[in-house]
Amino acid sequence: MIRVEDATKLYGRAGADGAAVHALNGVNLEIKAGEFVSIMGPSGCGKSTLLHVLGGLDRLSSGGIFLDDVAIHTLDENGLTDLRRRKIGFIFQFFNLLPTLTVEENVRLPGLLQMVSGVDIDERSAKLLESVGLAHRARHRLHQLSGGEMQRAALARALLLRPPVLLADEPTGNLDSEASAGVVKLFRQIGETHGTTIVMVTHSREVAASAHRMITMRDGRVVA
Repeated sequence: MIRVEDATKLYGRAGADGAAVHALNGVNLEIKAGEFVSIMGPSGCGKSTLLHVLGGLDRLSSGGIFLDDVAIHTLDENGLTDLRRRKIGFIFQFFNLLPTLTVEENVRLPGLLQMVSGVDIDERSAKLLESVGLAHRARHRLHQLSGGEMQRAALARALLLRPPVLLADEPTGNLDSEASAGVVKLFRQIGETHGTTIVMVTHSREVAASAHRMITMRDGRVVA
């Protein structure tokens, strides 16, 4: 599902002063369809940069990234936008939910933006909220939710358009241990039920170990 070939991401300019920083330095990686993979390492190791280039949120300096045989690194902005809409769901540490909307409205939003049938949106959002244990919170607003509940709502929203790939950047970073375990359990269930390919960045070894496979990065490279 995902193939990374000699991926390099350089920030700044290379020169005698050594100001350039290799966020990614020759990364090679393959992730199979339906796999749940965690990426961990110390702060600044390049794990979030890798996730961003996988999702087309940032561009490589050199190398290639292929998602479902689509060469992401060759796409223009319109192509990247279309790819993200059709194939990728994103989950971030800070939820990125809209506080003026209810839980249900937040989950339904991607479908409205894509002009999916209202009936389909209603059915999908209802099933997703039930699957993440938030059916009883559908009409609540964000200030009425716990951190774990907000992350589960963000997960439901990311899955509304049924993307084959889910990218999660520190999804448990703001959660306590119990809520973290609940979110990771949902990831595994979703992967097993829908065959979703999940790539999760985390600084927690305990959380990372819950995935099918753990990749460790250091200094912009995959080291294990």
